[in-house]
Amino acid sequence: MSFVLRRRAARVACFDPSGRIVLIRAIDPADRAKPAWWELPGGGIEGTESAEATCRRELHEEVGIADAVIGPCVWTQHAEFSFAGWDFDQHERIHVATCDGLITDDTALEAFEAMAFQGARWWDIGELMDNTEPTVPPRLREFLVDVAAGVIPDPPLDITP
Repeated sequence: MSFVLRRRAARVACFDPSGRIVLIRAIDPADRAKPAWWELPGGGIEGTESAEATCRRELHEEVGIADAVIGPCVWTQHAEFSFAGWDFDQHERIHVATCDGLITDDTALEAFEAMAFQGARWWDIGELMDNTEPTVPPRLREFLVDVAAGVIPDPPLDITP
């Protein structure tokens, strides 16, 4: 039996003024056989940090977005996965956010992220819906159109695959 990192995590669906969403292209540095994917910024909640604070921190660390307005949690997800040789079991809160669309080089990636992340980009919703590459969360496309249109579910929807 291998070690499993159990944690709470937060991700963020961040939109620019044009309604585009930012995603990070990633690979698994320990398993090159896995296909690349596009993921929402996010990561583990540290200590007593709130999910909203995690979203703000992760946007800055992973993408270089320094000034985002973090909105409500729209989705939750229980994710079990392997990444960089580690097994994860995490419960995620996924928030919506807005920003001015400015991405800087001021990031602070962890070692595995630096090996895995291949850059961030803004996606038009239609363009992302037409794309067939995997996403994290896996059901992102299924629920994204409503949130992008401003439909905020209350309570948050469980989008666990």
